[in-house]
Amino acid sequence: MSAERFPILFTSAGRRVELTRCFRAAAVKLGLELEVHACDLEPDLSAACRDADARFAVPRCTDDGYVERLLEYCEEHGIRLLVPTIDPELQPLALAKDRFAAIGTMVHVSSPETIEIVRDKAMTATRLADAGVPVPKTATADEVRADPDSWHWPSFIKPSGGSASRGIGEIASPEELLPHYDEPMILQDLLDGEEYTVNIYVDADGRLACVIPHIRLSVRAGEVEKGRTAKCPDIEKIAAGIVQALPGLRGVSCFQLIDDARLGMRVFEINARFGGGYPLADHAGGRFAESVLALASGRPECASDVWQDGATMLRYDGAVFV
Repeated sequence: MSAERFPILFTSAGRRVELTRCFRAAAVKLGLELEVHACDLEPDLSAACRDADARFAVPRCTDDGYVERLLEYCEEHGIRLLVPTIDPELQPLALAKDRFAAIGTMVHVSSPETIEIVRDKAMTATRLADAGVPVPKTATADEVRADPDSWHWPSFIKPSGGSASRGIGEIASPEELLPHYDEPMILQDLLDGEEYTVNIYVDADGRLACVIPHIRLSVRAGEVEKGRTAKCPDIEKIAAGIVQALPGLRGVSCFQLIDDARLGMRVFEINARFGGGYPLADHAGGRFAESVLALASGRPECASDVWQDGATMLRYDGAVFV
């Protein structure tokens, strides 16, 4: 019996070749004939687009025509599952989720309310703190300027809506705060200690099905370059608190924390999507990609909390030649 054809679309695919290959391997386990479609601003210069079965160009995800282009493509090609890979596209896709569902495309995205929170780091810190999740002290640049003596120096500064380590840095004193910034900025406690990325899976009923932390042994361009999975009951409790604080969280997400020598564990980032380090969780046995595919193809979710402790990922530079 031939395998079921299953067209899938990865948006803003960029360099996410490892992610698409995780899905290809998962599809084999499910007996699906995966047909990988990928899009980007310049698909001919995207490794993941070149590695896909089909590629096409899209406008920026902040453009008004972005969602319409994706809807048109998904309907034309019978796309069953859409997987976003960057933060700025999450909100427009979350708002259009029902429109995609009407043409038979499941979008892997959390609720618009949840995306609104996690895309604003100041709002995230407040929501998590109110739920008892440990976070660093957080304030806007304007709040710190108004009362600099109440703040800890040096501090960490970053855009409230930033991603991929854009615009982050250390600031030694209030005198280094610029009078104006191009976007809203926040300051947080400067944390020092072991850093973790934690991949989690929340099923369609809102149940936390799996938590896979890995230690970020080395980072390059904001993504883990070397990592090792590590079981940790304290992190599992933190993950449960995050899911309770964000009841609209669904599917795959990841968060980052630092185990600070002075303050203890502090969560400082949430990405409501597949993170760059997801392939390590996949290798360890989390089965998240398989679970998303299963859900989209009408089967029971299968994310597993039975995974390999101490699994190690050592990334290297590969190339796609065309």
